[in-house]
Amino acid sequence: MRLSWNEIRVRAAQFAEEWKDAHYEKGEAHTFYNEFFEIFGVTRRRVATFEEPVKKLGGKHGFIDLFWKGVLLVEQKSAGGNLTKAKQQAFDYFPGIKEAELPRHILVSDFQTFELFDLDGAEEPASFALKDLPKKVERFGFIPGVEKREFRDQDPVNIEASKLMAKVHDSLKASGYDGHNLERFLVRLIFCLFADDTGIFEPRGIFQALIEGRVREDGSDIGAWLSQLFEVLDTPLDRRQKKLDEDLQRFPYVNGDLFRERLDIPSFDADMYLSR
Repeated sequence: MRLSWNEIRVRAAQFAEEWKDAHYEKGEAHTFYNEFFEIFGVTRRRVATFEEPVKKLGGKHGFIDLFWKGVLLVEQKSAGGNLTKAKQQAFDYFPGIKEAELPRHILVSDFQTFELFDLDGAEEPASFALKDLPKKVERFGFIPGVEKREFRDQDPVNIEASKLMAKVHDSLKASGYDGHNLERFLVRLIFCLFADDTGIFEPRGIFQALIEGRVREDGSDIGAWLSQLFEVLDTPLDRRQKKLDEDLQRFPYVNGDLFRERLDIPSFDADMYLSR
């Protein structure tokens, strides 16, 4: 289950304070990035390797400071190092990387400065100081799996969504969640899918990100998350709790009767959740 952005920002602030005096590349880089990934609740060794060997143009061999295949390449320098040169060094590794493993993101850093590049062009290049990491940490959303998604304008709720609703309906009915509660619950789900896909929810994809990122792997708390979301959608922005989870706070107020009624919370299990 993904950490909330509030928790990630707190961890980022602690990280920035702890590493504010870091300066030596070889002596500290491994620990620096192990702890950097922990900001997002991700264990570095599960996704990325240090000193990944690669053959460069001309037959020379090099070692990528940190490499997450298909996702991220990091070139690290000591404090005050030339980051323009570091970026070029990062690109020098590309001829020796398999096509399917080419990274989408390049990060160059000298501990006190980060420069991040999205090679797909979905995000503008970012350059910021370590002390500003808590404010900029969402730029690393690809680490916990929160990516910017591209959508076609006016993409309709399609046949796959209809099949999904049929599965949810049959599974919940079989579990004893039936009648008015079930029908109203499904109407709300359909609205959320449509709103997520057409831009009613902004940014697009926040409903999918909430379900995929915050729900437990066994799906046991999905009913509680949806129930809380429905309450949020029925609450004007100026009346929401100040400590409300930030992922929920991003959803708009939906005026009208759709979310006004309080429904019983349905129970899900792993089979129901994973079949979505």
